[in-house]
Amino acid sequence: MQPKLNRLLRALAREGLEVTYDGRLYTVRLQGDANAPPAEVLLPPDLPVEGKAFRQLAHLASLKHPSGGAVLRVRATPDFHPGDSGVAIGSVLHTRGMVVPAAVGTDINCGMRLHVADLGVEQFLSRRDAFVERMKGHYFFGTRDVAMSSRAAEALMRDGIPGWLLETLDRPLGCAAKADLTQLDRESTRIHLGGALEGDPRWAPSGLIKPGVVRDAGLATIGGGNHFVEVQRVESVVDRTRAWQWGVREGQLAFMIHSGSRDVGKHVGMAWQARAREAWPAGEPFPESGILPLADPALVAEYLRAEATASNYAFLNRLLLAELLRHTLRELFGEVEAPLVYDVPHNITLPWEGGWLARKGACPAEADQPVIIPGSMGALSYLMVGCGDTASLASASHGAGRARSRFSMARGGADRRDEALGLTGVDCITLREERRIEEAPAAYKPIGPVVASQVEAGLVREVARLAPLLTFKA
Repeated sequence: MQPKLNRLLRALAREGLEVTYDGRLYTVRLQGDANAPPAEVLLPPDLPVEGKAFRQLAHLASLKHPSGGAVLRVRATPDFHPGDSGVAIGSVLHTRGMVVPAAVGTDINCGMRLHVADLGVEQFLSRRDAFVERMKGHYFFGTRDVAMSSRAAEALMRDGIPGWLLETLDRPLGCAAKADLTQLDRESTRIHLGGALEGDPRWAPSGLIKPGVVRDAGLATIGGGNHFVEVQRVESVVDRTRAWQWGVREGQLAFMIHSGSRDVGKHVGMAWQARAREAWPAGEPFPESGILPLADPALVAEYLRAEATASNYAFLNRLLLAELLRHTLRELFGEVEAPLVYDVPHNITLPWEGGWLARKGACPAEADQPVIIPGSMGALSYLMVGCGDTASLASASHGAGRARSRFSMARGGADRRDEALGLTGVDCITLREERRIEEAPAAYKPIGPVVASQVEAGLVREVARLAPLLTFKA
């Protein structure tokens, strides 16, 4: 390991980075920028290291605004890898006096939702084909009936899930009319922050706020990239006391949802990255990274309301994706409760220790909070509990992390045999063959070392493991 590590450190030094590694934690900063805090990366020695991701982290740590504000700390989780917008996936940024829209990006409140169901796996698989056909209709062909009143749409954007529920209880429409709204109300306590942030309907795209019935084509959709809906089996339980408290039992059916704010997040994220550029003080040079913070208090407050608006939408998007699946289970198997275990955001800015904590592709891991870490569609996923470790900025990884880009997976010379892609035995339901290849298990880091390194470092503890049965990829 040592000669290989020395070669890596020399290569990074030639790229203008100061990097050290103690066998567990990398520290990285731009050469000559001693005033910036070093970015820290928790990474096992046997996992790949990408220089581009290190450069992105170092630039994030060196951010400054001419009007003030400061980066206090930057941390990256073991699944970190380069991001398209100049911010590495897996970054956690602690600031004071400024916020950074690009540190959350356009997939605002991308996150995970986990349900369990007291339904035998063999019983489920006996009707696998009927289940898949119904869900393909809902997820791919638009047979879902997602509607709400204009009052419910405004309440969602402003107040999140509680606001939407209050208006929907009064006038349930579409698939919500078939839902157990009392159950949804009870389950809101199992959504991070109650699924309720202080948003503003003014930041919703115009088509979502209109008189009459609102039918939004983006709601209850999975989205592209690494987003998915997966049906799983609770393979094993490690912390039986915690699992019992959360309603998780070995052998149960489970389903996991990974999606975000879709076009609402894109609308808000792009608007505010442009606004940050417009607000940059005249005559001041832009940061080399192109990442622009906001420091004006009025702009910071307005950005956070806009981000909260998209976050509220994402919470409902995941809820409805789950509700369509839960309703289909009830159609096929009778009364199935399928309670929510937890719903947790990844890409979001939240108050933290007198400043702001922005996560991009990282999961909150506060003390005693459920943490959901998915593997690839050919690997185990993990239900963990957070330890509230302040050294890690109370954050954990949001998955295994990409090891190969989508381009390298899809290009003509890539080996597309199932065994080479890790797809042997994988039940992937998609209408796009390229998605199956781009998101194949071979594209991802092994989940085992990613999880083990975080357990060893005291970020999380293991509660249960879940094995994939079938995965929907849009």
